[in-house]
Amino acid sequence: MTFQPVESQRLYERVAEQIVERIQSGEIAPGQRLPAERDLAKALGVSRPVVREALIALEVGGLVEVRTGAGAFVCKAPASRLTLNAGDSPSDILNARMLIEGEIAALAAERASALPVETIAATVEAMRRDHDEGRDWRSADLAFHLAVALATGNAALAGVVEQLWQAQYGPVFALLSQRVRLEQNWPATLAGHEAVLEAIHAQNANQARKAMLAHLSQVLDVMMRDEDVA
Repeated sequence: MTFQPVESQRLYERVAEQIVERIQSGEIAPGQRLPAERDLAKALGVSRPVVREALIALEVGGLVEVRTGAGAFVCKAPASRLTLNAGDSPSDILNARMLIEGEIAALAAERASALPVETIAATVEAMRRDHDEGRDWRSADLAFHLAVALATGNAALAGVVEQLWQAQYGPVFALLSQRVRLEQNWPATLAGHEAVLEAIHAQNANQARKAMLAHLSQVLDVMMRDEDVA
């Protein structure tokens, strides 16, 4: 008895495959500019962020060149079936973080004692110091989210948080972050962390949940904004 492997594809991968099919058929030739994100989204029946993720995946695969201010151009037609391995969708990652970390923040507010709150506060200060002194503050950012998770008293939650945070270094997420200039989101990131810290310190679970959701939602808005980033 022979079975065929069951494929599990991300939505952006299915969109990328449709674009590749048009290239392989000659409908879109190498050197030709692809339609704008808005037009592709309408034709494919998906959101612009999904199209954007698909184009970035094709760029990572060397099939598309994105020229700032000009759009996306086909570099070459793949010789065989396209295999993408560019990481999880940025929107999926951030939505998963919102779902999980909102509840983690609420639980931390209910359970955190003075010492965990001090640890969370120290990560906020470390992030501010790294930024002000011109250092990469991403490690302190991770330390903040891990400290919030550990404040729940459930170490397994910290592992989940770290796994989702590290997923942001997949090729699609990383390149899209550069395109939307996510590093310039520093003031909002700091304000978001401070709001979460304040709610946990006040042992206000509902406010801690809202603050974490607002923080991650703001990042998602930057990543998925409704405008061309090419």
